[in-house]
Amino acid sequence: MWRRHCSCLYAYTRDQKSFGAEARAEGRAQIHPEDSSAFCVDKEQGLTRLMADRVLVIGSGGREHALAWKLAQSPHVKHVFVAPGNAGTADNGKISNSAVLVSNHTIVIQFCKDHNIGLVLVGQEALLAAGIVDDLRAAGVRCFGPSAKAAQLASNTSFAKAFLDRHGIPTARWKAFTNPQEACRFIIRPQICKHMFILKHMNNSANQRRLFTWLKCLCFTDGVTIASMPPAQAHKRLLDGDQGPNTGGMGAYCPVPQVPEVLLEKINDAILQHVVDSMRQEGTAYVGVLQTGLMLTKDGVKILNFKCQFGDPQCQVILPLLKNDFYEVIQATIDGKLCSFMPAWSENSTAVCVVMASPGYPGDYDKGMEVTGLLQAKELGLQVFHAGTTLKDGRVVTSGGRVLSITAVKEDLMKALGDANRGVAAIRFKGATYRKDIGHRGIRLLKQSLGLMYKERHVEAVTSDVLFQQLETSIVSGTRSGSHSKVGDFAGFFDLKASGYNDPILVSQTKGLGPKLQIAQVCKRHDTIGQDLVAMCVNAILAQGAEPLFFLTYFACGKLDVEVTETIKEGIAEACRNAGCVFLGREMAEVAGMYSSGEYDLAGFVVGAVERGQMVLGLQRAEEEDVLIGLASSGIHGHGFSIIRKILLMSSLHYSSPAPGSCGDKTLGDILLTPAKMYSPSLLPVLRSGHVKAFAFIAEEGLVEGISRILPEHVSAVLDAFSWKIPEIFCWLYKEGNLSEEEMAQTFNCGIGAVLVVQKDLAQHVLKDIQRHEEAWLIGKVAASCHTGTNLAALISYAKEPGSCAQVVLVISNKPGVEELRNAARAGIPTRNMAFENIQQLDISNAAHREPFLLTFNDFEQLSYLYSYTQVIDHKLYGSRSEFDSTIDQVLEEFAVELICLSGFMRILSSPFLRKWKGKILNVSPSLFPPIKDGNAHQQALQSGFKGTGCTVHFVLEESSPKAVIHQEPVSVKADDTEETLSERVKEAECRAFPIALQLVASGAVRLGADGKTCWKQESQSLCLQEEMGTSSLMALEPPENNVV
Repeated sequence: MWRRHCSCLYAYTRDQKSFGAEARAEGRAQIHPEDSSAFCVDKEQGLTRLMADRVLVIGSGGREHALAWKLAQSPHVKHVFVAPGNAGTADNGKISNSAVLVSNHTIVIQFCKDHNIGLVLVGQEALLAAGIVDDLRAAGVRCFGPSAKAAQLASNTSFAKAFLDRHGIPTARWKAFTNPQEACRFIIRPQICKHMFILKHMNNSANQRRLFTWLKCLCFTDGVTIASMPPAQAHKRLLDGDQGPNTGGMGAYCPVPQVPEVLLEKINDAILQHVVDSMRQEGTAYVGVLQTGLMLTKDGVKILNFKCQFGDPQCQVILPLLKNDFYEVIQATIDGKLCSFMPAWSENSTAVCVVMASPGYPGDYDKGMEVTGLLQAKELGLQVFHAGTTLKDGRVVTSGGRVLSITAVKEDLMKALGDANRGVAAIRFKGATYRKDIGHRGIRLLKQSLGLMYKERHVEAVTSDVLFQQLETSIVSGTRSGSHSKVGDFAGFFDLKASGYNDPILVSQTKGLGPKLQIAQVCKRHDTIGQDLVAMCVNAILAQGAEPLFFLTYFACGKLDVEVTETIKEGIAEACRNAGCVFLGREMAEVAGMYSSGEYDLAGFVVGAVERGQMVLGLQRAEEEDVLIGLASSGIHGHGFSIIRKILLMSSLHYSSPAPGSCGDKTLGDILLTPAKMYSPSLLPVLRSGHVKAFAFIAEEGLVEGISRILPEHVSAVLDAFSWKIPEIFCWLYKEGNLSEEEMAQTFNCGIGAVLVVQKDLAQHVLKDIQRHEEAWLIGKVAASCHTGTNLAALISYAKEPGSCAQVVLVISNKPGVEELRNAARAGIPTRNMAFENIQQLDISNAAHREPFLLTFNDFEQLSYLYSYTQVIDHKLYGSRSEFDSTIDQVLEEFAVELICLSGFMRILSSPFLRKWKGKILNVSPSLFPPIKDGNAHQQALQSGFKGTGCTVHFVLEESSPKAVIHQEPVSVKADDTEETLSERVKEAECRAFPIALQLVASGAVRLGADGKTCWKQESQSLCLQEEMGTSSLMALEPPENNVV
């Protein structure tokens, strides 16, 4: 919100969302010479700020050195303490060591308070399991990492394995024992020995196709969103060739070239996101870094174990590739805002880390050996991360098993390894042990990639040919005029001229089925998805008036199953016949290790045509009074299946459960897998008649979004939900998922599969034509859009801005169930109703938040922007005004609210309440000066003959004061104004003025003095802000008296 044309100023705010990093990166910023927590930007670019933090990193290894190194690069970080640290973190620029006893949480808390620590990173997993994060957060210290309960994923193997089993996440077979003999008998069972032998054989095979069988994957997570890191491969064996004993890690490289992108996406969705979602469902949100050890088996990816922090040495190769500000990523993760600040990684770089260890490691080893050559390695452009080192008489000496990690970043793996090895050669200490073949698996893959690709392609082609011979009949049955398709050809041909077109335009679309495909695989129902895929593609090009000509598919699986594949192909062929197009081509791939047993992926591609003169459908043709015709859908399609899966996870139902309502003997899975209707045969003549202005297929988005895509900006749609039949499955989802009407309309088609816009006088004629083939209704009309906003909407919009100094955390209303709630939901903001009696059950953890918390009162049932909490407190349930205010006050304390905005809240607040919240309540009045008391401000402005009126934002006091004004917005009175037109313009002015005033107060630029007067930190600052935002100069005029009424 800071604007240009202001002089060079220093701003001290509580806002965490700053564009200061950009300004500093561009060389436009300077640090205030007297206070490093202030941030200055020149007058051409405006005013911003930067709050510099002191950070504590707990640990002493190479990982902790890398964490401190990356944090120190942030302009938001003033200093990094490392406890206990090593020689590399001792007095190194912004980094220094601390001797604080990290095992004693009380001492750590006191250290943080004494040194004004703003953020703590815990590197050691044992401390996470011991609950250090819980203790620090309870003491008001921001800490990055999972709670002790969440950290059980790593610290308690039985807990982790049982958790994975509960949620159906693939893992190795396991069993917990208290008797060692029983455990031994379990291990030596024939089935277990067989699996162990196979695994050993795979690892030792010289001709294995895959160059790896296990993998470590890491991600940031805020408990809801995951942000995966590039995969890193660590080398655990001590010696070259993966020989010698196991160690903590002798090196690593990142990214791993032998891991396909498709596999990474599968790991993210099916493993990492599944784990995070399941932890949250069990009431334990996992916040921090999650590391999973994965095994790639013939049955797919399985989880071996978890770690709750960056791996070592993986951390030393991952962080150098992070392009973002590491500090900002951590803060976004802690604040639950990771989805809006996703990390970015260097795409054309590879990092290699080589670990140098003491002689004897991992067994007994000597200490105190001097380390030399560190400066030479640095001059080579390498980063040396210390681990087992300490300072003795000004010299660096060894103090641990793993001593140093030498990291090189280059454009490819081979160059990075070469540089890292040169760095190792430059560093000397007695008996240094290290490997020279870090990344050898990746390098081998790069050298052999062409040969491997040829072999795999040959095997897949042979398998596909055999399978396709069995499918030839069903495919050929979908031909039409113009096609020249023959199974086994290198390509399919289609003759447009032979199909009857003169001047055609080709129209194409490609689709997948997303989560619906996963439901089909769980239900083992493969007969409908091929039809569904064709219908989705064909209906999509129908929106352009195009007729489908030919269809192609891609099918990928872990292992080809002839019966499953034939069922899918028959469904596709039948759908193509019904659509009047030819099934022209297909590609099949068997990708072992990427898909679990029974899993596959399916995509479709359609090409259609329309004569150039018949492309009549457009976005700008709908007008007011046009009519909307809705066609019945067959069920649920598109992205709604993601929500359905979550609803089922929270309920006791399964896909095999009986379908809700009067659906006969069908299961829930049967209903969900009903394919989409094919509208092309019945609608093409109607669309080409010239009577249809626009057409929307309601598939990937919900009903509201689907219709809005075909309407110009100056109009909107008004739907009558009673005009069509809503299938029972949607009613069940509405109740079972506890969804609002707005959420249903935004996510699902609600029984409408397609919508046509037609002229009013042609509506009945078009409807009758459609009803000959499809079930259809008149479902609504096109109307003028209403652009009038509200103060609350303006405040919520302001809170989303990057420069905002406040966040809406709670909205309180004394009237439930009104239109404003629905308007907010349409804006994409989640809403929730809660009875006040349940407020004690909420887990409110806002006390450590860096931004001022903003509460808005409104005469409507509203929503919370940040935490999605809407509180309805009905004043009729309370015996007195003070009792009502006391209830509100309790809620404010629960949510750690700092500022209150009154937005149409018409209840009188008591004097004790106003005294307690003095200087923290803002209101807007629809007049300037003099204040309009007990009357109609707009009527009096017109009757008085004034040339101007406006609005005033001010602090709310027990007694009105002419000096409590924060900001005013003037509005001219026009000669032809009525009360309605003037009121509308004043409301627009309020929507502009309220956010400006809130920004001034939230940033600390304006406050209420003890004498009831508005105090400005710097008068010029306020004037600059007003000038840039198009407002008038500040006028200290008296606001209306007691405007909380």
